[in-house]
Amino acid sequence: MPPVSKRIKYKVEHVLPLLDEYYPTMDKCYLHYTKPYELLIATILSAQCTDDRVNIVTETLFKKYPTLKDFAQADLAEMEQDIRTTGFFRNKAKNIILCTRALLERFNGELPSDIESLTSLAGVGRKTANVVRTHIFHIPSIVVDTHVKRISGKLGITKDTDSQDPVKIEFELMRIFPEEYWGRYNTQIIAHGRTICKARNPQCEKCFLSEYCDQYQNFQNKLNS
Repeated sequence: MPPVSKRIKYKVEHVLPLLDEYYPTMDKCYLHYTKPYELLIATILSAQCTDDRVNIVTETLFKKYPTLKDFAQADLAEMEQDIRTTGFFRNKAKNIILCTRALLERFNGELPSDIESLTSLAGVGRKTANVVRTHIFHIPSIVVDTHVKRISGKLGITKDTDSQDPVKIEFELMRIFPEEYWGRYNTQIIAHGRTICKARNPQCEKCFLSEYCDQYQNFQNKLNS
């Protein structure tokens, strides 16, 4: 694997402290939960769905199914209707039931902390596993969601291609960033993506990262050429 370039190192050395300055307490999880397995379920539901919508659904869902056993014994058709508004509800319902059954049968009702065990559960990929590892077990992990993928690419920290594999982005960011930034980078970038670097209407003139943003600098160069 090639070494990190001087250009990328320069960006990282400036971007990460700025994120800390503007989002100093952004280590929170945007999904609502009170029990560890609830975060796992909420993260499964968040695939191709907003956190706000998931939180609306889980407010009722977690009351209807108050224990892990209740989820494991849920009726599939009923579960599908309970989570319908999160999208892809048939696959999500099936995975939630299979996942919670596996937690009871294979892990004594406890969430495992290692990536291999977590990703062996139905509906759990590396993103979901890393959310759990970050917020439940406080294990340094990089969560690559749409905000991280998009903004890291715009900044030029990772390759800005829509088709790039999130797993490749995860390992690239792990290679580039100091480990102490792995957990909070995701929540800081989510905050930035929601307030300033919006997907449809980015407020580049207000962005404190514009000096280090490849996309913005390229745009300015075209205007001035």
